[in-house]
Amino acid sequence: MSEAVSALNNASYAGFVEVTEMGLQGMITLRGDLSSAAIKKAVKTAVGVGVPEQRKMAMADGKGAGWMSPDELLLLVPYAQVEKTVTGLQKTLAKAHFMAVNVSDARVMFRLKGAGAREVLAKVAPVDLSSDAFGEGDLRRSRIAQVAAAFWMSGEDEFTLVAFRSVADYVFGVLKIGAQPGSEVGYL
Repeated sequence: MSEAVSALNNASYAGFVEVTEMGLQGMITLRGDLSSAAIKKAVKTAVGVGVPEQRKMAMADGKGAGWMSPDELLLLVPYAQVEKTVTGLQKTLAKAHFMAVNVSDARVMFRLKGAGAREVLAKVAPVDLSSDAFGEGDLRRSRIAQVAAAFWMSGEDEFTLVAFRSVADYVFGVLKIGAQPGSEVGYL
């Protein structure tokens, strides 16, 4: 059996913002009635946080849940725990209408860190990233240049971004160009 590897083997770039491919990350798409007691209990048991509000990411102890649509969450767990977590969700939600799918190997995760992280992301995403409109824990499902992505503010001067693994190199390249020293706009 082959050993799992991340899309870009933890590639990183240090411009006026550090861009890093974060390696293997357990990711589960959970679909169902997010207002149901069964889903709420299953999410809390699986990742230790409640179902987040619309366009929010909730994290605790390296696990989390992100609101992706009215009936969809992205659950984050350590890569080694993803299969066990999916099995647990299937058992807990056996009597509910739901879908829980391991999408870990179909996705890539990046971190943008530095005082200019908002600016780098604002160059490539059609989202108001001003501090008045986008704060820590806020999540958007949008695009990065020409490809689909989701991102959230994961800390002060820090964003986490998820995209399809098939476009990992493209997304990394776009973020690197946006983070090149001397390309600062100084708006955000």
